[in-house]
Amino acid sequence: MELTPALRRTITTKRLRLRPSFAADAQRAFEIQSDWAVTQMLRMASFPPDRSEIETWFADHPREWAAGEAYRFAALLDGRMIGLVDLDEIAASEGELGYWFERAAWGQGFAAEAARAVVRFAFVEASLSALRSGHAANNIASGRVLTRLGFRLLDQVERPSRSRGEMILQCRYQLACADFPEHDRSFDKTDDQTL
Repeated sequence: MELTPALRRTITTKRLRLRPSFAADAQRAFEIQSDWAVTQMLRMASFPPDRSEIETWFADHPREWAAGEAYRFAALLDGRMIGLVDLDEIAASEGELGYWFERAAWGQGFAAEAARAVVRFAFVEASLSALRSGHAANNIASGRVLTRLGFRLLDQVERPSRSRGEMILQCRYQLACADFPEHDRSFDKTDDQTL
């Protein structure tokens, strides 16, 4: 079954604005990923970051959205991009949840708040039936975000980390739509009580 791409729009949570990312976000992403503490946790990112690679990737985000291949949201706090939350590798009504935030935003619940909103978007607006996600085994905070959302640990596997230039142990998770507590609640863009 082929899915119709979700409408390109902004989601407002209690503290954040999640708007579709676009080419101009590449500069801020480059700044965030220039911090080793952030990038070492990103399996597919390079370190130091490659500016032209990031620019090319961000320039393709509107096309990916229109094709239903990926939905990427810049997370803004008081109008400033502090991270990115996305759904990618979308195929056969499943996708992968990913997120990264600047170090100054860590420990304040922004990742969980943004991820919850994007998971709801995945199930309610993008009509996905399941999501996958993963994190480096030493990124315990990311694991807590996923388990709070209802993701279940599937396994731990060795995978190459581009940023670290070595194999890492990755914890892999899955969440079915029916297991997400808010899967059957209509999405109202003005409703921020659970986002």
